Amino acid sequence: MPRTKKKAVLKHPTKVGYVALVGRPNSGKSTLINTLLGQKIAIISDKPQTTRISILGIKTTEKGQIIFIDNPGIHKPLHSLNKRMMNFVYSSLETSDLICLLIDATERYGHGDEFVLETLKKVTTPLFLLINKVDIVRKDNILPIIDKYKDLLPFKEIIPISALKGINVDVLEELIYEYLPEAEKVFSDDEISDQSERFLLSEIIREKVLNHVEKELPFVTAVYIEKIEKRGTEGQARGELQHENGAARAEEGEERTEVETEASAGEEQQAATPEASEEQEKGAGSAGAGPRDEEEVAKGEEVGEVSAEVESPKKRRLPMTYIRATIFVEKDNHRKIIIGRHGSLIKTIGTEARREIQDILETKVYLDLQVRVREKWRDSPDVLDLIEGQK
Repeated sequence: MPRTKKKAVLKHPTKVGYVALVGRPNSGKSTLINTLLGQKIAIISDKPQTTRISILGIKTTEKGQIIFIDNPGIHKPLHSLNKRMMNFVYSSLETSDLICLLIDATERYGHGDEFVLETLKKVTTPLFLLINKVDIVRKDNILPIIDKYKDLLPFKEIIPISALKGINVDVLEELIYEYLPEAEKVFSDDEISDQSERFLLSEIIREKVLNHVEKELPFVTAVYIEKIEKRGTEGQARGELQHENGAARAEEGEERTEVETEASAGEEQQAATPEASEEQEKGAGSAGAGPRDEEEVAKGEEVGEVSAEVESPKKRRLPMTYIRATIFVEKDNHRKIIIGRHGSLIKTIGTEARREIQDILETKVYLDLQVRVREKWRDSPDVLDLIEGQK
Protein backbone atom coordinates (compact mmCIF):
# COMPACT_ATOMS: atom_id res chain seq x y z
CA MET A 1 0.00 0.00 0.00
CA PRO A 2 1.55 3.33 -1.00
CA ARG A 3 2.48 5.72 1.75
CA THR A 4 0.71 9.06 1.73
CA LYS A 5 2.20 12.33 2.87
CA LYS A 6 0.53 14.25 5.67
CA LYS A 7 -0.88 17.59 4.64
CA ALA A 8 0.92 20.51 6.16
CA VAL A 9 -1.10 22.26 8.83
CA LEU A 10 -1.10 25.99 8.14
CA LYS A 11 -0.88 28.07 11.27
CA HIS A 12 -1.93 31.68 11.46
CA PRO A 13 1.08 33.89 12.10
CA THR A 14 1.17 35.26 15.63
CA LYS A 15 1.02 39.04 15.61
CA VAL A 16 2.56 40.67 18.66
CA GLY A 17 3.35 44.28 19.44
CA TYR A 18 3.11 47.33 21.66
CA VAL A 19 0.40 49.92 20.98
CA ALA A 20 0.72 53.31 22.66
CA LEU A 21 -2.47 55.19 23.53
CA VAL A 22 -1.67 58.90 23.59
CA GLY A 23 -3.51 62.22 23.54
CA ARG A 24 -4.43 65.23 25.60
CA PRO A 25 -5.53 64.70 29.22
CA ASN A 26 -9.11 63.41 29.46
CA SER A 27 -9.28 62.20 25.86
CA GLY A 28 -10.46 58.74 26.97
CA LYS A 29 -7.30 56.62 26.92
CA SER A 30 -7.97 54.83 30.21
CA THR A 31 -11.60 54.20 29.31
CA LEU A 32 -10.49 52.70 26.01
CA ILE A 33 -7.95 50.32 27.51
CA ASN A 34 -10.55 49.11 30.02
CA THR A 35 -13.05 48.53 27.20
CA LEU A 36 -10.49 46.75 25.02
CA LEU A 37 -9.59 44.37 27.86
CA GLY A 38 -13.13 43.90 29.09
CA GLN A 39 -12.22 44.79 32.66
CA LYS A 40 -10.92 47.67 34.72
CA ILE A 41 -7.15 48.03 34.97
CA ALA A 42 -6.93 51.83 34.85
CA ILE A 43 -8.81 54.29 37.05
CA ILE A 44 -11.28 56.69 35.45
CA SER A 45 -11.91 60.31 36.39
CA ASP A 46 -13.12 63.48 34.73
CA LYS A 47 -10.15 65.29 36.29
CA PRO A 48 -7.13 66.11 34.08
CA GLN A 49 -3.88 64.18 34.52
CA THR A 50 -5.55 61.25 36.27
CA THR A 51 -3.06 58.82 34.69
CA ARG A 52 0.46 59.51 35.96
CA ILE A 53 2.34 56.33 35.14
CA SER A 54 2.21 54.26 31.95
CA ILE A 55 0.25 51.03 32.46
CA LEU A 56 0.36 47.97 30.23
CA GLY A 57 -2.88 46.24 29.28
CA ILE A 58 -2.33 42.86 27.63
CA LYS A 59 -4.90 41.30 25.30
CA THR A 60 -4.17 37.82 23.97
CA THR A 61 -6.35 36.30 21.23
CA GLU A 62 -6.01 33.60 18.58
CA LYS A 63 -4.42 36.14 16.29
CA GLY A 64 -1.72 37.16 18.72
CA GLN A 65 -1.02 39.54 21.56
CA ILE A 66 -1.59 43.29 21.69
CA ILE A 67 0.17 45.11 24.52
CA PHE A 68 -1.63 48.41 25.00
CA ILE A 69 0.16 51.22 26.84
CA ASP A 70 -2.11 53.65 28.67
CA ASN A 71 -0.09 56.85 28.98
CA PRO A 72 -0.43 60.11 30.90
CA GLY A 73 -1.98 62.92 28.87
CA ILE A 74 0.46 64.93 26.77
CA HIS A 75 0.95 68.36 28.32
CA LYS A 76 3.61 70.96 29.06
CA PRO A 77 5.25 69.94 32.35
CA LEU A 78 5.44 72.43 35.22
CA HIS A 79 6.61 70.22 38.11
CA SER A 80 8.96 67.27 38.50
CA LEU A 81 5.87 65.05 38.67
CA ASN A 82 4.70 66.29 35.27
CA LYS A 83 8.18 65.90 33.77
CA ARG A 84 8.22 62.28 34.90
CA MET A 85 4.75 61.80 33.41
CA MET A 86 5.95 63.10 30.05
CA ASN A 87 9.04 60.88 30.22
CA PHE A 88 6.67 57.89 30.34
CA VAL A 89 5.00 59.22 27.19
CA TYR A 90 8.31 59.75 25.36
CA SER A 91 9.50 56.27 26.27
CA SER A 92 6.24 54.79 25.00
CA LEU A 93 6.54 56.63 21.69
CA GLU A 94 10.07 55.29 21.21
CA THR A 95 9.31 51.64 21.97
CA SER A 96 5.84 51.10 20.45
CA ASP A 97 5.06 49.33 17.18
CA LEU A 98 1.94 51.45 16.67
CA ILE A 99 0.64 54.72 18.13
CA CYS A 100 -3.04 55.57 18.58
CA LEU A 101 -3.78 59.26 19.02
CA LEU A 102 -7.09 59.84 20.78
CA ILE A 103 -8.90 63.14 20.38
CA ASP A 104 -12.13 64.22 22.04
CA ALA A 105 -14.80 64.91 19.42
CA THR A 106 -16.62 67.19 21.85
CA GLU A 107 -13.65 69.54 22.34
CA ARG A 108 -12.54 72.36 20.05
CA TYR A 109 -9.09 72.26 18.48
CA GLY A 110 -6.70 74.35 20.56
CA HIS A 111 -3.14 74.94 21.78
CA GLY A 112 -3.13 71.62 23.64
CA ASP A 113 -3.82 69.77 20.38
CA GLU A 114 -1.04 71.70 18.66
CA PHE A 115 1.39 70.64 21.39
CA VAL A 116 0.36 66.99 20.97
CA LEU A 117 0.80 67.10 17.20
CA GLU A 118 4.15 68.81 17.55
CA THR A 119 5.26 66.00 19.87
CA LEU A 120 4.13 63.31 17.41
CA LYS A 121 5.86 64.91 14.41
CA LYS A 122 9.13 63.60 15.80
CA VAL A 123 8.15 59.90 15.53
CA THR A 124 8.16 57.62 12.50
CA THR A 125 6.03 54.84 14.02
CA PRO A 126 2.73 54.03 12.22
CA LEU A 127 -0.01 56.28 13.58
CA PHE A 128 -3.79 55.89 13.97
CA LEU A 129 -6.20 58.73 14.69
CA LEU A 130 -9.06 57.75 17.00
CA ILE A 131 -11.90 60.28 17.16
CA ASN A 132 -13.43 59.47 20.54
CA LYS A 133 -16.88 60.15 22.05
CA VAL A 134 -18.74 59.91 18.75
CA ASP A 135 -21.72 58.59 20.72
CA ILE A 136 -22.42 62.09 22.05
CA VAL A 137 -21.79 64.25 18.95
CA ARG A 138 -23.76 64.62 15.75
CA LYS A 139 -22.46 62.60 12.82
CA ASP A 140 -22.17 65.68 10.62
CA ASN A 141 -19.67 67.10 13.14
CA ILE A 142 -17.24 64.22 12.62
CA LEU A 143 -16.38 64.90 8.96
CA PRO A 144 -14.96 68.39 9.69
CA ILE A 145 -12.72 66.83 12.35
CA ILE A 146 -11.42 64.28 9.83
CA ASP A 147 -10.81 67.05 7.29
CA LYS A 148 -8.93 69.04 9.94
CA TYR A 149 -6.58 66.24 10.98
CA LYS A 150 -6.06 64.09 7.86
CA ASP A 151 -3.27 66.25 6.47
CA LEU A 152 -1.65 67.28 9.75
CA LEU A 153 0.10 63.93 10.25
CA PRO A 154 0.47 60.80 8.07
CA PHE A 155 -2.25 58.77 9.77
CA LYS A 156 -2.50 55.19 8.54
CA GLU A 157 -6.10 54.90 9.73
CA ILE A 158 -8.74 57.34 10.99
CA ILE A 159 -11.40 55.64 13.11
CA PRO A 160 -14.39 57.25 14.86
CA ILE A 161 -14.93 55.39 18.15
CA SER A 162 -16.65 55.52 21.50
CA ALA A 163 -14.35 54.15 24.18
CA LEU A 164 -17.22 54.18 26.68
CA LYS A 165 -19.86 52.49 24.49
CA GLY A 166 -17.43 50.26 22.59
CA ILE A 167 -18.39 51.66 19.17
CA ASN A 168 -15.89 50.52 16.49
CA VAL A 169 -13.54 49.11 19.13
CA ASP A 170 -13.66 45.73 17.37
CA VAL A 171 -12.77 47.46 14.09
CA LEU A 172 -9.84 49.13 15.82
CA GLU A 173 -8.55 45.82 17.13
CA GLU A 174 -8.74 44.18 13.69
CA LEU A 175 -6.82 47.03 12.09
CA ILE A 176 -4.17 47.00 14.81
CA TYR A 177 -3.30 43.38 14.03
CA GLU A 178 -2.66 44.33 10.38
CA TYR A 179 0.15 46.66 11.44
CA LEU A 180 1.82 44.50 14.10
CA PRO A 181 4.88 42.35 13.32
CA GLU A 182 4.99 38.57 13.59
CA ALA A 183 6.70 37.61 16.82
CA GLU A 184 6.62 35.38 19.87
CA LYS A 185 4.27 36.34 22.69
CA VAL A 186 5.83 38.54 25.34
CA PHE A 187 3.42 37.64 28.16
CA SER A 188 1.57 34.49 29.14
CA ASP A 189 -2.02 34.11 27.97
CA ASP A 190 -3.50 34.79 31.41
CA GLU A 191 -1.64 38.06 32.08
CA ILE A 192 -3.65 41.24 31.60
CA SER A 193 -1.49 43.96 33.16
CA ASP A 194 1.98 44.70 34.47
CA GLN A 195 0.89 46.67 37.53
CA SER A 196 1.33 45.31 41.04
CA GLU A 197 -1.48 44.75 43.51
CA ARG A 198 -0.09 47.55 45.66
CA PHE A 199 -0.19 50.04 42.78
CA LEU A 200 -3.71 49.01 41.74
CA LEU A 201 -5.06 49.48 45.26
CA SER A 202 -3.39 52.88 45.61
CA GLU A 203 -4.95 53.96 42.32
CA ILE A 204 -8.41 52.83 43.44
CA ILE A 205 -8.11 54.96 46.57
CA ARG A 206 -6.90 57.93 44.51
CA GLU A 207 -9.82 57.49 42.11
CA LYS A 208 -12.27 57.81 45.01
CA VAL A 209 -10.48 60.94 46.21
CA LEU A 210 -10.68 62.48 42.73
CA ASN A 211 -14.41 61.74 42.56
CA HIS A 212 -15.02 64.01 45.55
CA VAL A 213 -12.59 66.93 45.13
CA GLU A 214 -12.40 69.91 42.79
CA LYS A 215 -10.16 72.81 41.75
CA GLU A 216 -6.45 72.21 42.45
CA LEU A 217 -6.82 69.17 44.72
CA PRO A 218 -6.75 66.53 41.94
CA PHE A 219 -3.29 67.76 40.95
CA VAL A 220 -1.81 67.82 44.47
CA THR A 221 -3.10 64.43 45.68
CA ALA A 222 -1.20 61.15 45.65
CA VAL A 223 -1.63 57.81 47.43
CA TYR A 224 1.00 55.49 48.84
CA ILE A 225 0.20 52.02 50.25
CA GLU A 226 2.30 51.57 53.37
CA LYS A 227 1.16 48.08 54.31
CA ILE A 228 -0.93 45.20 52.97
CA GLU A 229 -1.23 42.38 55.44
CA LYS A 230 -3.37 39.25 55.53
CA ARG A 231 -4.44 38.78 59.14
CA GLY A 232 -6.34 35.53 59.25
CA THR A 233 -9.77 35.91 60.79
CA GLU A 234 -11.61 39.12 61.51
CA GLY A 235 -11.54 38.53 65.25
CA GLN A 236 -7.76 38.08 65.31
CA ALA A 237 -7.28 41.22 63.21
CA ARG A 238 -9.37 43.26 65.65
CA GLY A 239 -7.00 42.71 68.56
CA GLU A 240 -3.94 43.51 66.45
CA LEU A 241 -5.55 46.71 65.16
CA GLN A 242 -6.41 47.92 68.66
CA HIS A 243 -2.82 47.31 69.79
CA GLU A 244 -1.34 49.09 66.75
CA ASN A 245 -3.69 52.06 67.02
CA GLY A 246 -2.78 52.55 70.66
CA ALA A 247 0.94 52.39 69.90
CA ALA A 248 0.58 54.76 66.94
CA ARG A 249 -1.22 57.36 69.06
CA ALA A 250 1.44 57.14 71.76
CA GLU A 251 4.14 57.96 69.21
CA GLU A 252 2.09 60.56 67.38
CA GLY A 253 3.78 63.60 68.93
CA GLU A 254 7.25 62.42 67.90
CA GLU A 255 6.34 61.83 64.25
CA ARG A 256 4.91 65.24 63.38
CA THR A 257 6.92 68.09 61.89
CA GLU A 258 5.98 71.59 60.80
CA VAL A 259 5.63 70.58 57.18
CA GLU A 260 4.24 67.09 57.63
CA THR A 261 1.05 66.42 59.61
CA GLU A 262 -1.34 63.57 59.26
CA ALA A 263 -4.95 62.66 59.77
CA SER A 264 -6.07 59.08 60.09
CA ALA A 265 -9.44 57.54 59.47
CA GLY A 266 -9.70 53.79 60.00
CA GLU A 267 -12.41 52.55 57.66
CA GLU A 268 -15.29 50.69 59.27
CA GLN A 269 -15.54 46.96 58.87
CA GLN A 270 -18.77 45.47 57.56
CA ALA A 271 -21.40 44.67 60.16
CA ALA A 272 -22.20 41.07 60.94
CA THR A 273 -25.89 41.19 60.09
CA PRO A 274 -27.70 42.55 57.00
CA GLU A 275 -29.67 44.86 59.28
CA ALA A 276 -26.54 46.34 60.84
CA SER A 277 -24.85 46.66 57.46
CA GLU A 278 -27.85 48.50 56.04
CA GLU A 279 -27.79 50.97 58.92
CA GLN A 280 -24.10 51.66 58.32
CA GLU A 281 -24.66 52.42 54.63
CA LYS A 282 -27.33 54.97 55.65
CA GLY A 283 -24.91 56.57 58.08
CA ALA A 284 -26.80 55.39 61.19
CA GLY A 285 -24.82 55.49 64.42
CA SER A 286 -22.66 52.41 64.56
CA ALA A 287 -20.78 51.58 67.72
CA GLY A 288 -17.71 53.71 68.37
CA ALA A 289 -18.61 56.45 65.88
CA GLY A 290 -19.81 59.53 67.76
CA PRO A 291 -19.70 63.16 66.58
CA ARG A 292 -16.14 64.40 66.05
CA ASP A 293 -14.60 67.57 64.72
CA GLU A 294 -11.68 67.84 62.29
CA GLU A 295 -9.14 68.28 65.10
CA GLU A 296 -10.12 64.99 66.72
CA VAL A 297 -9.85 63.20 63.39
CA ALA A 298 -6.44 64.78 62.84
CA LYS A 299 -5.25 63.16 66.05
CA GLY A 300 -5.81 59.72 64.58
CA GLU A 301 -9.28 58.95 65.94
CA GLU A 302 -11.01 55.95 64.37
CA VAL A 303 -14.04 56.84 62.29
CA GLY A 304 -16.97 54.46 62.02
CA GLU A 305 -15.35 51.40 63.59
CA VAL A 306 -17.87 48.68 64.39
CA SER A 307 -17.53 47.13 67.82
CA ALA A 308 -17.07 43.40 68.26
CA GLU A 309 -20.39 43.08 70.12
CA VAL A 310 -22.40 43.25 66.89
CA GLU A 311 -20.38 40.52 65.18
CA SER A 312 -21.24 36.84 65.28
CA PRO A 313 -18.47 34.24 65.78
CA LYS A 314 -19.02 33.04 62.21
CA LYS A 315 -18.43 36.50 60.76
CA ARG A 316 -15.33 37.01 62.89
CA ARG A 317 -13.75 33.93 61.28
CA LEU A 318 -13.80 35.46 57.77
CA PRO A 319 -10.42 36.27 56.15
CA MET A 320 -9.28 39.83 56.78
CA THR A 321 -6.83 42.04 54.88
CA TYR A 322 -5.41 45.09 56.63
CA ILE A 323 -4.36 47.99 54.39
CA ARG A 324 -2.73 51.20 55.55
CA ALA A 325 -2.51 53.99 52.97
CA THR A 326 -1.26 57.57 53.02
CA ILE A 327 -2.90 60.33 51.00
CA PHE A 328 -0.34 63.06 50.28
CA VAL A 329 -1.42 66.69 49.85
CA GLU A 330 0.59 69.92 49.75
CA LYS A 331 -1.24 72.25 52.17
CA ASP A 332 -3.06 72.00 55.46
CA ASN A 333 -6.29 73.31 53.95
CA HIS A 334 -6.08 70.44 51.42
CA ARG A 335 -5.90 68.03 54.34
CA LYS A 336 -8.97 69.58 55.96
CA ILE A 337 -10.96 69.32 52.74
CA ILE A 338 -10.18 65.63 52.28
CA ILE A 339 -10.96 64.85 55.91
CA GLY A 340 -14.25 66.75 55.70
CA ARG A 341 -16.52 67.95 58.46
CA HIS A 342 -16.40 65.50 61.38
CA GLY A 343 -14.35 63.17 59.13
CA SER A 344 -17.28 62.73 56.73
CA LEU A 345 -15.39 62.88 53.42
CA ILE A 346 -12.48 60.63 54.39
CA LYS A 347 -15.04 58.12 55.63
CA THR A 348 -16.90 58.26 52.30
CA ILE A 349 -13.66 57.84 50.37
CA GLY A 350 -12.67 54.90 52.55
CA THR A 351 -16.06 53.22 52.22
CA GLU A 352 -16.09 53.45 48.42
CA ALA A 353 -12.50 52.28 48.11
CA ARG A 354 -12.98 49.41 50.55
CA ARG A 355 -15.97 48.03 48.65
CA GLU A 356 -14.04 47.87 45.38
CA ILE A 357 -10.89 46.49 47.02
CA GLN A 358 -12.89 43.75 48.73
CA ASP A 359 -14.22 42.62 45.33
CA ILE A 360 -10.66 42.44 43.99
CA LEU A 361 -9.05 40.70 46.98
CA GLU A 362 -12.12 38.57 47.79
CA THR A 363 -11.59 39.10 51.53
CA LYS A 364 -12.94 41.48 54.11
CA VAL A 365 -10.85 44.65 54.26
CA TYR A 366 -9.87 47.04 57.02
CA LEU A 367 -8.72 50.21 55.28
CA ASP A 368 -6.72 52.67 57.38
CA LEU A 369 -6.37 56.01 55.58
CA GLN A 370 -4.00 58.77 56.67
CA VAL A 371 -3.78 62.26 55.17
CA ARG A 372 -0.33 63.83 55.24
CA VAL A 373 0.75 67.33 54.32
CA ARG A 374 4.01 67.27 52.39
CA GLU A 375 4.80 70.68 50.97
CA LYS A 376 5.78 70.68 47.28
CA TRP A 377 5.77 66.88 47.10
CA ARG A 378 5.34 67.13 43.30
CA ASP A 379 8.94 68.35 43.16
CA SER A 380 10.25 65.93 45.80
CA PRO A 381 12.27 63.03 44.33
CA ASP A 382 11.81 61.03 47.55
CA VAL A 383 8.00 61.13 47.42
CA LEU A 384 7.87 60.61 43.65
CA ASP A 385 10.19 57.59 43.88
CA LEU A 386 8.04 56.21 46.71
CA ILE A 387 4.83 56.51 44.69
CA GLU A 388 6.29 55.22 41.41
CA GLY A 389 8.01 52.36 43.23
CA GLN A 390 4.63 50.78 43.99
CA LYS A 391 4.16 49.78 40.34
